[in-house]
Amino acid sequence: MYTLLISIVCLVIGYILYGRVVEKVLGPDPNAKTPAYTKQDGIDYIPLPTWKVFMIQFLNIAGTGPIFGAIMGALFGPSSYLWIVLGCIFGGAVHDYFSGMLSLRGGGVNVPTLVGQELGSATRKVMLVFSVVMLILVGTVFVYSPALILGQLTGGNSTMIWVIGILFYYILATMVPIDKIIGKIYPVFAIALLFMAVALFGCLIVKWPTTIPEVWDGLGNLAPANGSLFPCLFITIACGAVSGFHSTQSPLMARCLTNEKLGRPVFYGAMITEGIVALIWAAVASYFFYGGGNVEMGAVGVTAAPKVVTTVSKYWLGAFGSILAILGVVAAPITSGDTALRSVRLIIADALKLDQAPIKNRLYVSIPIFVATGLLLWYNIADENGFNIIWRYFGWANQTLAAFVLWTVTAFLSRHRKGVSYLMTLIPAAFMTSVTITFILTAKIGFRLPTDWTAAIGITTAVLSLALFYYARLRRIRRNPSL
Repeated sequence: MYTLLISIVCLVIGYILYGRVVEKVLGPDPNAKTPAYTKQDGIDYIPLPTWKVFMIQFLNIAGTGPIFGAIMGALFGPSSYLWIVLGCIFGGAVHDYFSGMLSLRGGGVNVPTLVGQELGSATRKVMLVFSVVMLILVGTVFVYSPALILGQLTGGNSTMIWVIGILFYYILATMVPIDKIIGKIYPVFAIALLFMAVALFGCLIVKWPTTIPEVWDGLGNLAPANGSLFPCLFITIACGAVSGFHSTQSPLMARCLTNEKLGRPVFYGAMITEGIVALIWAAVASYFFYGGGNVEMGAVGVTAAPKVVTTVSKYWLGAFGSILAILGVVAAPITSGDTALRSVRLIIADALKLDQAPIKNRLYVSIPIFVATGLLLWYNIADENGFNIIWRYFGWANQTLAAFVLWTVTAFLSRHRKGVSYLMTLIPAAFMTSVTITFILTAKIGFRLPTDWTAAIGITTAVLSLALFYYARLRRIRRNPSL
């Protein structure tokens, strides 16, 4: 419990101190006109109140990530706390802030365009395909996971009905103006998600379980069957630490933000808030797995994240609290899934230069997206291991996108800012590159190289990526000594 409290304090201090450093590097202009005004179209570019933008951003980036990811990551032990705190302050929040602010300054541009501006047109084309595939995976995962929870709550035989219902909702939410559904109901769901976290935190404080492993008890891997700490922990806990998916969501709110000065509370602040939610769920899961909580709640042997959520919520919060808590857990992935598919529509529309004001143009883009999502869902349901397989690919793709975005921001800072400010994203970029390459080379869903090689592959990849960056930087400085 002491680790949880210290970790939360560290996140708050990180926002106050390091968040200000990050903001100073970019230097927001409070007098600059934002795309919400300069490109206002009544569909995607609409000025919204700051509190709504924050709530929508928080809900969009959250999904099941800071809940399911934190629960599965807690199996590894107290090292999960360190990753959430350090990853969030120095990686995820920085990633979210710069991706959101660079999008805002670029007129609300999407991730492939941002990447292309700094890493070249060839990389932009790769990222266009990569982003579309990853976001469709997100949409699929975030249809099935809430449907699974709702199915369990309604007797266990209605998952397919919930899948169809959620998918139809996605179609509607993806097509209509952002202020009609997203702007009206998402803040309510965000409050439910935050209530759930606060309520569970209150239960932890009241119970004050002394059996939860603390960081000083050791950082060893408590669940080696789930894989090695490196790289598996850093793939398992993405949302709440570092998540490339966030960079696809930040442009949605960059198109609704009314002032550049609001970037730190909205982008950096929403990520810190998500980190706090992840910490609370990691502590809850740690108690459930290692503190006797599964015995107390009569769920011995349970390790599946959705079952942990429903069991803990029902047992600790009672009927009314459980409804609100489950609402938060179910609403989070649904609302991230529909904005993921909305992002796909906008990315494809931007690539095709297809105006999205006419509804027929939105249909042209959206129909193939939902067909692809439906096919993946069919595979998900037809194969009992389908969800786990898709989740693993999503986890890897998610962190790979984070690495690309961090390299993009590093290139921007290296070119357009004096000094060594680029180090604030260079180090996380090299680390995430090391994580993703090591994972795909050694994982069962990848090339299955011996797991004994993970350390060597990870160190080699990090060193090589840093060497390539400095080689490119030195070449550029030789061509332009004023840099």
